[in-house]
Amino acid sequence: MSVDTSAVGTYGRPPASARVVRAVPAILLGALRPALLAALGVGALVGFWAIVAVFSHDLPDPAAGFGALGNLLAHPFYDHGSDQGVGLLLWHSLKLVFTGFGIACLVAVPLGCAMGASKTVWTAINPVVQILRPVSPLAWFPIGLVVWKNAPNASAFVIFITALWPTVINTAFGVASVPSDHKNVSRVFKFSRFKYVRHVLLPYSLPSIVTGMRLSMGIAWMVIVAVEMMSGNSGIGSAVWNSYNGGKLDQVIAYIFVIGAVGVVLDIAFHALQRRVSYEAAS
Repeated sequence: MSVDTSAVGTYGRPPASARVVRAVPAILLGALRPALLAALGVGALVGFWAIVAVFSHDLPDPAAGFGALGNLLAHPFYDHGSDQGVGLLLWHSLKLVFTGFGIACLVAVPLGCAMGASKTVWTAINPVVQILRPVSPLAWFPIGLVVWKNAPNASAFVIFITALWPTVINTAFGVASVPSDHKNVSRVFKFSRFKYVRHVLLPYSLPSIVTGMRLSMGIAWMVIVAVEMMSGNSGIGSAVWNSYNGGKLDQVIAYIFVIGAVGVVLDIAFHALQRRVSYEAAS
C-alpha cells in the first residue's frame, strides 16, 4: 500500500507552504496590535469624556464634539472676512510658527556650536540661557508688541524666543560630546576649521541638533495657540477663544482635536528626520 507524503515535509515537518499559511494570522496580529492598542486608548478617552459630560451639563458630549469637528473639516477653506475655515486658520498659525522657528534655528545652531566647542563661550552665554529659558512665553508678548508694533510680528517674536532654548542646549550638548579620538584624527590629517566642522563636528552632533529642533517645534506649536488667544489676531488660537466667547464649546473641542492632530504630524515629521540622521540609520 502506497502512502501519500506530499503533505509532509522533511523529517515529518509540514511543507513550507503550510508553515507560511499558519504564520499569516500571527503576522496580521503583530501588525494590527499597535492599531488595536491605540484604538483602545482612544476609546478609553472618549468613554471618560462621555462620563464627565453626563455630570457636567455645560460640557458637550462626544457626539456634539465629533459633529462640530465634521463641520469644520467639511468646508476648511472658506473665507468670510473675520470668519474663516479651519484650513486658513491653520495656514496663518503655521506661517507664524515656521517663521519664528526658522529664525530660532538660524540663531540657535551656531550659538550652540560655539557654546559646545568653547568653554569660554559656554561660561559667558550659559547664565543668560538659564535666566531667560524659564520665562513664560506670554511674558515676551508685550515686549514684542513694543518692538514690532503689531500682533503677528510680536507672535513670531514669542515663537522665536521660546523655540530658541531647546535647540541651543541640545546643540551645545552634541558638540561638547564629540569624542577626543575624532578631534585627534582631524588634527593628524590637518583638517582646516571648515573641514573639521563639515566632516567631524556636524555629522556627530546632528542627531542632538535635530532632537533640539523637534523639542523646539513642539513648544512652538503649543505657544502659538496661547499667543493668538492673547493677541486676538487671526489663527487657530484666536478661533478657540472666539468660539469660547460665543458659547460654542463643541467648536472649542473640535479645534482641540485639530491642534492635536497637527502637532502629531509635525512630531512624526521630525521623528522621521531624527531617524534618518541617527548613527543606526547611517550604518
